[in-house]
Amino acid sequence: MRAVFLAALAVIVMPAAAGAAADDDLPLAQPEQVHLSGPQLAKAEQAIRAGEFKQVTSVLVARNGRLAFERYFDADGVEGLRNTRSATKTVTGMLVGLAIERRLLAGVDAHVLDFFPELQPLRNPDPRKARITVEDFLTMSSLLECDDENQFSRGNEERMYLVEDWARFTLDLPIRGFPDWVARPEASPYGRAWSYCTAGPTTLGPLLARATGQSLPDFARTALFAPLGITQLRWQFQPTGAAMTGGGLNLRSRDLLKLAQLYLNGGMWNGKRIVSEDWVKQSLVPRLDAEGGMKYGYKWWLYPRKEPGHYIWMCLGFGGQRLMVFPEEQLIVVFTGWEILKDGAPISSLVARVLPAVQTAKCEAASH
Repeated sequence: MRAVFLAALAVIVMPAAAGAAADDDLPLAQPEQVHLSGPQLAKAEQAIRAGEFKQVTSVLVARNGRLAFERYFDADGVEGLRNTRSATKTVTGMLVGLAIERRLLAGVDAHVLDFFPELQPLRNPDPRKARITVEDFLTMSSLLECDDENQFSRGNEERMYLVEDWARFTLDLPIRGFPDWVARPEASPYGRAWSYCTAGPTTLGPLLARATGQSLPDFARTALFAPLGITQLRWQFQPTGAAMTGGGLNLRSRDLLKLAQLYLNGGMWNGKRIVSEDWVKQSLVPRLDAEGGMKYGYKWWLYPRKEPGHYIWMCLGFGGQRLMVFPEEQLIVVFTGWEILKDGAPISSLVARVLPAVQTAKCEAASH
């Protein structure tokens, strides 16, 4: 399924383009006004309604800050709150940046254990645990033995959900071993070793609450959501009451698109600075090699394009959540669904139906 998704991306070759300023209300446009093929998008919609993609719930396409295609295939429609699953992790990365900008968090080099003195002494003590940083959790590269894709891993997220204190679960994990056939961090291209671990970003939730002195939902509302006009959302919570920052945030599809547009605007929204330009840039710098030939930044997946140093930015969530940003084309595509039920073609293959709608004409000049 992932291979189909990546193959669809690999065929895209489009010239650079700049985008127009986004508006808080997500202004609308006809597809042709922003150089999209209406007939091609209609074909994708017809395939969904014909039952080829039975688990798709929404598809949105925006270009130049204008929403040009918006279709819903569930009963909830535009106001539906959809589970973003692990795309929530990207929101967590945004909140870390906002806490740093407000000088509530010292920086990405802040040591995680400093925020949890009551959890010590830890199980599996090791002096290297004291050196685990916020950046290690942002980049899925801590030395903790934690791998969601390995059912035998002590840190697999399914084991975490069985206990009450998820931060303690995380910090009690042993240090990961590196046998001869596994590259050690110092031997990796970016000096970090990849291991997809939900427990790390999940621990950033209570850490941010302690750093900011307020609940994570309250901080997120004032620092990020309210400035974007995002008022309808639903957090999931850990057994101890902390917000779940590793997945499960429910958002409207339009609001998921807004978060992408914020980064496409360099952190600006409706003429106001929301996230620093530097944090946006730092978040999108490749920091290690991830799976499927992709890179990983601060909670953003980065798919290499044919031009060296150019990437498609993505937030990915289990079950078919896809948020894709094409910066050169000023294009954002949102897919939501639940493809794990497997009674239709996977959402990944729907990418190949929608992306050919992007025409090669250049867009308006940016005016953020």
